[in-house]
Amino acid sequence: MATLVLGALGTMFGGPLGGAIGALAGRQIDGAIIGNGSREGPRLKELAITTSTYGTPIGKHYGRMRTSGSIIWATDLQENRESSSGGKGKPKTTEYSYSSSFAVAIASRPIGGIGRIWADGNLLRGAAGDLKTPGSLRVYEGYGDQSQDPLLMSALGASCPAYRHCAYVVFEDLQLEDFGNRIPALTFEVIADEGTLALSDIVDPLVSGARSTRKLKDVSGISYEGGSLLGTLGVIDYLYPLTSDSSGDEFNLSEASAHGLTPIILPPPASAWEENDFGGAEGSTRERQIGSNSRPNAIRYYDTGRDYQIGIQRPEGRSNSSGNEVLEFPGALGADSARFLVNQASARAKWTPDRLRWRIAELDASLIPGAIVRAPGIDGLWVLSGWEWRERGIELDLQRKLPVQLTAASEGSGDPGLPALPPDLISSPTQIRAFELPWHGIGNPDEPHVYAAVSGSNPNWTGAALYSDNSGQLVPIGSSGRGQSVIGHLLTSLPASPAILFNQQASCNIQTQHDGMLLNSVSKAELAQGKNRLLVGTEILQFKEAVQLSETDWRLTGLLRGRAGSEAAALAGHSEGKPVVLLDDNLVRITAEQLPEDHGILLAAIGRGDDDAVLTPINSRGISSQPLSPVHPRISLLENGDLRLSWIRRSRGAWAWHDYVEVPLNEEKELYRVGIGARDNPVAYWLTAVPEIELTQSDINGYSGNAVWVQQIGRISQSSPLLLGLLP
Repeated sequence: MATLVLGALGTMFGGPLGGAIGALAGRQIDGAIIGNGSREGPRLKELAITTSTYGTPIGKHYGRMRTSGSIIWATDLQENRESSSGGKGKPKTTEYSYSSSFAVAIASRPIGGIGRIWADGNLLRGAAGDLKTPGSLRVYEGYGDQSQDPLLMSALGASCPAYRHCAYVVFEDLQLEDFGNRIPALTFEVIADEGTLALSDIVDPLVSGARSTRKLKDVSGISYEGGSLLGTLGVIDYLYPLTSDSSGDEFNLSEASAHGLTPIILPPPASAWEENDFGGAEGSTRERQIGSNSRPNAIRYYDTGRDYQIGIQRPEGRSNSSGNEVLEFPGALGADSARFLVNQASARAKWTPDRLRWRIAELDASLIPGAIVRAPGIDGLWVLSGWEWRERGIELDLQRKLPVQLTAASEGSGDPGLPALPPDLISSPTQIRAFELPWHGIGNPDEPHVYAAVSGSNPNWTGAALYSDNSGQLVPIGSSGRGQSVIGHLLTSLPASPAILFNQQASCNIQTQHDGMLLNSVSKAELAQGKNRLLVGTEILQFKEAVQLSETDWRLTGLLRGRAGSEAAALAGHSEGKPVVLLDDNLVRITAEQLPEDHGILLAAIGRGDDDAVLTPINSRGISSQPLSPVHPRISLLENGDLRLSWIRRSRGAWAWHDYVEVPLNEEKELYRVGIGARDNPVAYWLTAVPEIELTQSDINGYSGNAVWVQQIGRISQSSPLLLGLLP
């Protein structure tokens, strides 16, 4: 603000030169008031994407981190085509899909494995190791004895490297449909080390002779991609205070105040030889910086609660007016841990300006950097930050130890915010059941009405490709879509029913595949309109009320049995475990053009969670074109001893019997066969074009006690026989 105001005033009174002078003065005032917004430490990168730029450094990862990588090999896009029939009246369609195989280098030191993988921000591989997109993945940990990848060997031949000491992954035939037919931007969760991360994991391999015992508690992982190691250590020191000791052959980094729990009592200070010696004439001097020391106003880090996206936490209390310093920590932390660390760092920065210089005359081996000491005549505990041996004595640099109560007071809870993280949905195996249903009265009465009920074993199922089996060859016929059919089985047996009237008291219990399959209750009016139809075996029934007993168990009451001409199955009843399917809009229609002529064919489904094709037969094949069995049988004995047999025909597709309107025939012609004896091998039979027939005594002579039956003859099939009675 001062920059703007003084710049404007300078321009008003001094022209352009005055404006420049005013702006310069304003920036100095702004810097004194609100700080310069400096950043300390390696600059954090927003989640980078996988590139193939030559010369890009491959980072070293410690613990568990999310990183991108460099594509080191790739094939051209592979085009795949799949043709399928679109059904009656629709042209044959050809779908094109593309895949690619490529390798990505992700670490320049050995790793333990790979966790999740993100592609364009969505999960390509879940925590369970499941790929969300078809393809295969191989992981090479980067050890010195790893072998060559077979796919790379087949493409590169003898020149194929094994990429030893470099961890990389190979994707083979990764389908690119979900990514706009291109290689997506990938990031990987690298699991380099298990357990608590130690500073020695980072320093020891990079600095010869360096050793460290410092544990980095709560740090999930750190990435080092080259550059200044000193800058990285400086940031770590800010959050995890370090002391260094180079007195021996090794350079040791350890935790500050980690050497000894009992304070060491220092001897009295040794007097100086000269006034300007270290510690002054008396051998000790104490300094305190006026004002607040520089301390961070915030910490930026990779937040594990945000899938390693950058998070920021600020310390409690008043902000530091001396600057807007933001600490860039190249590690992965939880929000609570980051808040605690920045609180501690801020508290230390406000406390440590109190320093003490102390000269002693005798060498003490226990006085090493990090030791806690007590100085005679001075209150409080001090930490030895460094020492130097000179001819005039041992010079000790001390700084005030942070009180325990101040450390405890710095605890606080952090908040990672509300990130929109992609769900980790495990692809479930596909469940499929196929069946043919009676003709519903619309369209061609001779066309088979085949349906597939397709779903998954949990709500995360995302659909499947459907195929028909043509003499052992799978022929694509389309996709199921993402909608799931309600599939289950009977938990209790369902007794036989004459399937004549609605039974409010009748009930059955069923179990669905998962808790995402829901059922609803309906009114009697909706029941009359065909709502809540359930296929139990080969019987179609309707239910009025559905009561949920558990996540997957339901009790269905108010049953209307034997619907759509399935009264024979209702009369037989059903045992426990019989499969059930809800007949609703989630069923997939399979047209005649999508099916071969063979009535014994299978359907197959392949989803993302399936290792192999899931096969199912088509049940009740041919029932769409089968006439319904006649009803209301009657046998009348005429005066002359002849028998009159009569019945009432039914019509497939005409499920509503309207008053004053004749039921449509829905067949090429009306024709019945009346037989005596077994249906497959009758001892006698007659054909009639009307729903009655008269048999003379000579016709039935010798067949006393035999069954007489009738069946309607349709264009393609014959109905089940209706028993008219037994001959006298």
